[in-house]
Amino acid sequence: MENNALIRLQDLVDNPTTRVPICICLDTSASMLVVESGTYEKTGETVYEDGRTWNIVSGGETRLNELQKGLQLFFDAITGDEVAKYAAEICVVQFNGDAECLLDFGSIERQQVPQLKAKGDTHMGEAVNLALDLLEKRKNEYKDKGVDYYQPWLVILTDGENNGSQDSWQRAIDRVGNMVKSKKLTVFPIGIGKEANMSSLGKLSPNRSPLRLQGLKFAEFFEWLSKSVSKTSQSVPGELVALDTEGIKGWGTL
Repeated sequence: MENNALIRLQDLVDNPTTRVPICICLDTSASMLVVESGTYEKTGETVYEDGRTWNIVSGGETRLNELQKGLQLFFDAITGDEVAKYAAEICVVQFNGDAECLLDFGSIERQQVPQLKAKGDTHMGEAVNLALDLLEKRKNEYKDKGVDYYQPWLVILTDGENNGSQDSWQRAIDRVGNMVKSKKLTVFPIGIGKEANMSSLGKLSPNRSPLRLQGLKFAEFFEWLSKSVSKTSQSVPGELVALDTEGIKGWGTL
């Protein structure tokens, strides 16, 4: 762990390019194992997780499968962009019955896409607080090494709503709200499926309404996100970069 921290700091010395820090918070609760397509068979068994009773099946494509593919596409797109691959720094936090950093900030050329595993509840508040802590830590490392950075991004994808600590949830709402109002954070909250509580998700987005993913268009979303990162990395820090609202129509709805 200590060696990884030293490598991350050395990256800032070796590559002083202005950074775009992006923390992606992914819902990996049990409900992400819902089968959305393909052929499947019921086993006759049930399990109670994430506040509901689920029928266990074999086969089919789950939300988690498609999310994993979309995440890989995002990393591939950033790595293939000659500007963005030196500017973008990605952190991945997952939340289920806990919140965990699967991948900390660093050079994307050293990173591997984490494997997602779904289980348990939806502790979204804990995950957002962890993401903000990690962003703050990386910003301090930028400042210490004299590396400039663009406004950090926080991307949140969930198919439900927080059912973890209410204190952590309220703290996350307050922290995100204060940072957005101070222009210290850009937030992209995305709902997955009909069960996503968009009203609850909207509490993490004071300046824009959360968007609902059309079906399982994770690939289209992450393609749009990679293009947005690329566009930002070619701008001047502090410059207002307009979002590709037409592109959003290809994967999201209000």
